[in-house]
Amino acid sequence: MNKWRMVTLLVVALLAALTTAGQASTSPVLTLEVDGVINPFSANYLERGLGLAEEQGAQVVIITLDTPGGLESAMRDIVQMLLDSPVPTVVYVTPRGARATSAGMFVLLAADVAVMAPATHVGAAHPVPLGVDVSDVMDEKMVSDAAALIRSVAETRDRNAEWPERAVRENLSVTASEALELNVIDLVAENLDDLLARLDGREVAGVTLLTSEAPVQAEPMTLTERFLHIITEPNIAYLLLSLGTLMVLAELADPGLVIPGVGAAVAFALAFVGLGSLPVNWAGFGLLVLSVIIFLVGLLTDTEPIVTFVGLVPFILGSLLLFSPFSPTSPAMPVVQVSPWLIAVMAVSIVGFSFLVLQAILRASRQPPRAGAQRLVGRTGTALTDLTPAGQVYVDLQDWSAVAVAGEIRAGEPVRVTGVAGVRLQVAPAEAHLEDSSQTNKEM
Repeated sequence: MNKWRMVTLLVVALLAALTTAGQASTSPVLTLEVDGVINPFSANYLERGLGLAEEQGAQVVIITLDTPGGLESAMRDIVQMLLDSPVPTVVYVTPRGARATSAGMFVLLAADVAVMAPATHVGAAHPVPLGVDVSDVMDEKMVSDAAALIRSVAETRDRNAEWPERAVRENLSVTASEALELNVIDLVAENLDDLLARLDGREVAGVTLLTSEAPVQAEPMTLTERFLHIITEPNIAYLLLSLGTLMVLAELADPGLVIPGVGAAVAFALAFVGLGSLPVNWAGFGLLVLSVIIFLVGLLTDTEPIVTFVGLVPFILGSLLLFSPFSPTSPAMPVVQVSPWLIAVMAVSIVGFSFLVLQAILRASRQPPRAGAQRLVGRTGTALTDLTPAGQVYVDLQDWSAVAVAGEIRAGEPVRVTGVAGVRLQVAPAEAHLEDSSQTNKEM
C-alpha cells in the first residue's frame, strides 16, 4: 500500500513539474520602452505596463531604457514600482550609445536584473547648481538624500552599493563593461535576442525564467502617452511657448481673427504641461513675458522697427535661462537647455512675423472697409427726398435709406455719409461738412 502511494505521489509530482515547465515556457515576455526624460507620463506608462504583465501572467518584464534623467518624484515612483513588482523585472540600457544617467541610474539599479548593451554608460548623478553659488548645507542635504536612496536600492538588489553612492557624490560615470566588473549591473547583452538567451534558466525573484523560446510581446506607449511624453522634451516645450507667443501677437494685432487666440491658448496649455516636468528658471520666463510686452508696444504704437529689436534682447536672454535654475537641481534631473539654433530660428521668425504678417494685419485693419455699407463712410451723394430726418439718398450709384444727423436736408441737396446705423446711412449736408473742415484748417 505504501509502495503504491509513493508511486502515485511521484507521478503527481512529475505531472505538476511538467505542467509548470510547459506553462513557464509559454508565458510571454513583456517589453516596455522608456526613451527620453523621465516624467510623470513615463511613470504612468510603466505602471500600466507592469499591471498588464501581472494580468497576462508574463514571466518577466523587460524595460529598455535610454534617458538623461528626469523628475525626482517620477523616478521615486518608478523605483518603488520595480521594487514592489510581483513580476520579475529587467531594465536594459540599449541601444549602443544609450545612457542611464541621473534618474536613469536609480531606475536601472532598482530592477531585479540590471543589463546594459555595449557602448552604453551609467552614472553622472550629482546635482549641479547653475548660475550662482549655493550653501554647502543645502548641497550636502540633497546629495546625502540621493546617496542614501541609491545605496539602499543597490543593497536591496545585492549589488555594489559603494560605486553608485560615489556616482552621486562625485558625478562619476562608467561604461557597460566597467559597470559589470564593479558589480553595478548583472549582465552585458548585445541585443534583445542575446538578452533572452542569457536570461534563460536564470532564477529571478524565486522564478526560473524560460525565455529562449518564449513569445515576446511589446507594449508601446499609446498615442496619448507618447504625445504627452514628447512635449516634455525641452526644445518641444520651448517651441510651443514661442508659437503661443507668435499667435498672441497675431490675435492682439487684430482681435477679430479668433483662431490665433484659440491656437495660443492651446499652445500655452501644452507648453505648461511640458514645463511642469522640467527645471524652469522663472526669471528666464519673466524675461520672455517682458519681450512679448515690448513686441506689443511696438505693434500698437507704430514704433515697430526699433522696439522689435529691443524686445529681442530679453527674448534671447530668457530663452537661454529658461531651463537654468539658480539652485541645485535634484540628482535625478539632467542638465537641460534649449538648442541655440532653435532660439536663433524663433528670434528670426518673430522679427519676420512682426514686420511682414503683423504689419499686413494692422494695415488691413486700419483701412476703410471695402464691402457693405461701411465702405460708403466719407463719400458724397444726393438726397432723393427730403430728410426730416429720414428719407432716401443716392450714393455710389445706388439708392439708400438714410437719416440726417445735422438738421433737415432737402431733396436734391448734396450729402456726405458720416456713418452707418443698422441698415441706414447717417448723412449730413456736404456743404456743412466742407465748411467745418475749412474752419478747422484755419484754426490749425
